[in-house]
Amino acid sequence: MRLSVAIDGPAGAGKSTIAKIIGKNFNLMYINTGAMYRAVTVLAIRNNINYSDIEKLCTLVDSLEIHFEKDKIIVNNEDLSDKINMPEISNQVSNYAAVLEVRERLVKLQRKMSEKYDVVMDGRDIGTVVLKDAAFKFYLTASPENRATRRFKEFIDKGIDVKYEKILRDIIERDYIDSHRKVNPLTKAEDAIEIDSSNMTIEEVVAFITNCIKKDIYEALD
Repeated sequence: MRLSVAIDGPAGAGKSTIAKIIGKNFNLMYINTGAMYRAVTVLAIRNNINYSDIEKLCTLVDSLEIHFEKDKIIVNNEDLSDKINMPEISNQVSNYAAVLEVRERLVKLQRKMSEKYDVVMDGRDIGTVVLKDAAFKFYLTASPENRATRRFKEFIDKGIDVKYEKILRDIIERDYIDSHRKVNPLTKAEDAIEIDSSNMTIEEVVAFITNCIKKDIYEALD
């Protein structure tokens, strides 16, 4: 049986950063499901495909070859890592991610990855939909203000001119869209451990999750 770790939570909670480190700590393949939806959004916008045009959107998704190389997402041999986190993509990704047909296709791909490898996945519906039988489930959250501050610093460090107030509004709006969409909304799995990282460092969150996994593994070996 493959080892799987699910980390869910809202935008900007630090899921990707935490998941990458957990993946390295336990030799797990890190699968950034959010990056997959962002990649679809990048290519849909590039090809002038609106999220309401289901037929063209499905044709696009079916044509994509997606895989991960270290911290990069490669789509049809193109590295989209720097493009997926641009503000214009963050503002649109929830609309594309809410499309049932898109989610069905990407969830199928994500499950195939988990059947083939030991994985850690982060997203919105990993513990509730994609990996319902995951051995370890965590729900990572933080206040909207805290998450907006993190995103603001990330953009400034990359030399991207943004306004904190705009990022905060976008995060609050995305929280609403993600938690109210009809298809697999953002929600905490009943058996997930909730972590509020508002007043925690990355190292503290990693240590908490690492200890939870090790404790369970050690108990299983006794």
